[in-house]
Amino acid sequence: MQQILPGLWRWTERHPAWNPGGAPGSADDWPEEVGSVAYEAPHALVLVDPLAPDPAFLDELVERVDKRVSILQTVRFHSRSREELERRYADRLAPEPGPGVEPVPIAGAGESMVWLPELRALIPGDRLLGDGRGALRMSPDSWLAYLPLDQARLAEALRPLLDLPVEAVVVSHGEPVLAGGRRLIAQAIGQPLK
Repeated sequence: MQQILPGLWRWTERHPAWNPGGAPGSADDWPEEVGSVAYEAPHALVLVDPLAPDPAFLDELVERVDKRVSILQTVRFHSRSREELERRYADRLAPEPGPGVEPVPIAGAGESMVWLPELRALIPGDRLLGDGRGALRMSPDSWLAYLPLDQARLAEALRPLLDLPVEAVVVSHGEPVLAGGRRLIAQAIGQPLK
């Protein structure tokens, strides 16, 4: 687990459903390691899309922060370790993360990203990915097959993100970007910045 911004930690784990033969653009086009996030909000420790096969390492953070625990899921495929962690922290579980954590529903995309205004950080699930070169890309069409979206419609659904003063984009798939997030989102969706 690495603290990447004040009060914001990220860790990666090998996803048990990862397919090493995933061709570029296919439904299996994602890295073996997927990212999860912990954020110390004013009233809760917020876990976003947590994958923790052995969650003991989280216990230290939960004890140190000493707040309620809230677990958020950005997209239905990211249930990951949610149920196990809800049982593990049942005595601390908060139904809502409280102030400082805002959902950002992506219209028609089956996803609700998480916005942390104090850090100017956006946490997407599957609709924005690291591109392997320090920038961002949209999820491939194969990831959208269950939705009425193609790349053009996804870009349109993501356009409202440009209204946020995003600096960091802490992706689940690929490497996070910690600066210039708004500009990189604009590049990924093919929109000029105003």
